[in-house]
Amino acid sequence: MLIGAIEAGGTKFVCAVGDEHGKIVEKTSFPTGAPEETLALAKQFFANFNIKALGVGMFGPVNLDRKSAKYGTVLNTPKIKWRHYPILEKLKKDYEIPVYLDTDVNAACLGEYHYGAGKHVDSCLYMTVGTGIGAGFVLRGEVFQGRTHPEMGHILMKQHPNDSFAGSCPSHGSCLEGLASGTAMEKRYGMKADLLAEHNYIWEIEAYYLAQALMNYYVILSPEKMILGGGVMKQVKLYTMIRKQFMKLLNDYMEVEHVDELIVAPELEDEQGVKGAIALAVKQDL
Repeated sequence: MLIGAIEAGGTKFVCAVGDEHGKIVEKTSFPTGAPEETLALAKQFFANFNIKALGVGMFGPVNLDRKSAKYGTVLNTPKIKWRHYPILEKLKKDYEIPVYLDTDVNAACLGEYHYGAGKHVDSCLYMTVGTGIGAGFVLRGEVFQGRTHPEMGHILMKQHPNDSFAGSCPSHGSCLEGLASGTAMEKRYGMKADLLAEHNYIWEIEAYYLAQALMNYYVILSPEKMILGGGVMKQVKLYTMIRKQFMKLLNDYMEVEHVDELIVAPELEDEQGVKGAIALAVKQDL
């Protein structure tokens, strides 16, 4: 059985077709433009396959409250043309098959849980550190959602003593995303994160913020795995720095025997989003 998958990012759309085991048959990507033109490109790709269901990991915020009249609608996104767009309704009309929607980071977490670094545990958290920061949490195969989906990238941070940057988040200034995202790094230092590789003091500050966030998530959710992905995490030395800072901040309050097995890199080589979108459909017992 073939399942369609969309990783709908703010910068690019990734469309894929795979089977119920998460094996990708074919994949394409293109820049995220206006809704109608972007979804037309997706439909053109899927027209070549007899897909039986479609899973979508959508950039947010998006209304996931099934009781709401606006369920499946994009909310107050910075991408103005997508604001208040009824994405779920549009996709159901276009494809006339079951369509399953969640946030992009929740889908990525589900992908790593089923097919990647979280496949041998009951609970895992996935955090993406890129242009923005977001995180999802899966427990026993179910993505956590409260009244709305979590916005873990917007927790408030204790400022590093050597960092005077006011933060880049337009809503909260110095929240996690405002201090540690790729956007924050570029605004703070005047260049993109991948051009700052040799400046270790910069990465120590970055590790401090990410470790602080992980400690907060750990004492609240106690996940068995915390998986860190996204463009900023391509700086591989960050993992060691984060683990060290995490243990220092935790200060033996909770026992962690092997921090290198708790805080890990993704295993799906940037396919966690589309594989997670497939998993959204699979878990509905198709």
